[in-house]
Amino acid sequence: MKSLTIIFMSILSIFSGPITTSVKVVGYVDLNRYTGTWYEIARFPNSFERGLKCVTATYTLRNDGRITVLNKGHKVENPAVEKQSQGVAWVPDKTYPAKLKVRFFWPFSGDYWILALDPSYRFVLVGDPSLKYLWVLSRTKTIEDTDYRHLLDIAKENGFEISKLMLVEQNCR
Repeated sequence: MKSLTIIFMSILSIFSGPITTSVKVVGYVDLNRYTGTWYEIARFPNSFERGLKCVTATYTLRNDGRITVLNKGHKVENPAVEKQSQGVAWVPDKTYPAKLKVRFFWPFSGDYWILALDPSYRFVLVGDPSLKYLWVLSRTKTIEDTDYRHLLDIAKENGFEISKLMLVEQNCR
């Protein structure tokens, strides 16, 4: 039993990077307004989205207060091939509604922190406290350059290395 606990803790340490307390989130999120489809404008490279373009995230509020997450993307080398994954998100502490957890396979979950959110819910900056993950999402396939630069400034203020951001092609039908 002791060795199983050590193995499990080792796996958890691999999936969770060092946590920084300098990351600031927005004070309020209306999850009803947040639901719907978001287009991925930019992201830090990661293994689970490698080789994908035209990535979207669709959030659906459930009756139990949790959120169904459906991520879709098309293969860069063959856009006819779509890859998708479904998970669930939730707010573990109601006093911090912008600090969500998301799980795509049990028992692992990750942080999904809303760092900046347009008042009209047109675009959002999402990251995690380890500074390993960062996304710029928009309700449309493009974002105004001034809005994008504003989000980059917020990411930089939070300690993210914005030079790692890669733009995501949104040229699929």
